[in-house]
Amino acid sequence: MDDDRTWTTVDQLHAWLGASHTLPPQEDVLMRILKLSEEVGEVAQAVIGATGQNPRKGTSHTWQDVEAELCDVIVTAMVALRTLTPDAPAIFAAHLDRVADRSLAKE
Repeated sequence: MDDDRTWTTVDQLHAWLGASHTLPPQEDVLMRILKLSEEVGEVAQAVIGATGQNPRKGTSHTWQDVEAELCDVIVTAMVALRTLTPDAPAIFAAHLDRVADRSLAKE
C-alpha cells in the first residue's frame, strides 16, 4: 500500500468512526488516543500467548497474531493522529524524517 493510499484509508476509517461517535471533539480525540493502550495490551497478550508464558492458557497465540496486533497498534495510532489533525500525513512524514536523521546519521 503506497503512502497516498494508506492515508486515504486512514481518512476513511476516521470518517467511519466519526459517523458513529456522539462525543464532543475533544473527548473523541482522547478516546482514540486511549484506544492505543487497549491495542498495546493486545500485543502483550499475543506475545505472552505466543511464548506460552501463561500456564493456564499455554500457547494460545502465534507470532502471526503478534504481527496482526502490532498492525492494529499502527492503524490505531494513525487514526488517532488523523483525529488530532487533518495534517497527519505531513506531520508523520516530517517526524519520520527527524527520527531517521538522528538515528541513521552517518558517523
